Amino acid sequence: MKTRVISAAVMITAVVACFAISPITRTLFLLAVIIVAVRETCNVIKLKDVNCAPWVLYIFSAASVAAIFFGADSVVTEALFFLAVFAAMTAGVTCSRVRGPGALATLAVLVYPIVPMLIITKLSLMENWLPIFAIGCISTWVCDSFCLFGGKAFGKHKLSPAVSPNKTIEGSVCGALSSVVTGLILSFFIDVPLLWCMVTALVCSSLGQVGDLAASLLKRMAGVKDYSNLIPGHGGAMDRIDSLLFSVPSAYFCLLLFKAI
Repeated sequence: MKTRVISAAVMITAVVACFAISPITRTLFLLAVIIVAVRETCNVIKLKDVNCAPWVLYIFSAASVAAIFFGADSVVTEALFFLAVFAAMTAGVTCSRVRGPGALATLAVLVYPIVPMLIITKLSLMENWLPIFAIGCISTWVCDSFCLFGGKAFGKHKLSPAVSPNKTIEGSVCGALSSVVTGLILSFFIDVPLLWCMVTALVCSSLGQVGDLAASLLKRMAGVKDYSNLIPGHGGAMDRIDSLLFSVPSAYFCLLLFKAI
């Protein structure tokens, strides 16, 4: 537990510093997270004797982040995505290690986790990025904690036993309710109307729980507990961002829908 707390403190300090210093540090930090997440995901897939073409994913990630940072036209990002798909399928045809399954796995990693992370990167460079990340991240983290505590205190019915046997419906409900309260509190600190802040927090936390289960599904298929041992007591980068891949983009779409930003 001590190791977990120390690691969490270091992570929070590093993330806050990178986001607070400048858009450049935000972008470089998120690019590093993408690269590590891609590596971890490819390594987990490899445990099923399927080899991705990671070089395609690394080049696409770096080029796309650069395009986002410099405000490239949408045609550029569309072209990059097209070229990445083309390169992945070409690798499947020409590289004996990749072949069909590897090419399809490469396409899967291209979509998840890279696409959500690129959306998050774009959001981090927006002028009003703070309320999006505040609601998306804090509601998710609070929800995760209350899912754990609520599950231990009241849990009787399994939420998804085949994917994550420790998660319960009762814990999930506790987490969702805690996110509504979190949204209420956050509305006093950020420029988002109370009702929309609460609704957005609820949506974020709910989609975040799905994101957590989605990442657990891949780990369950590969027979591993964590994506890596990069962060002592916490596992890998993917173990830390799995919920945020869904919750942060959903915060933006909700606030946009509610015309709150």
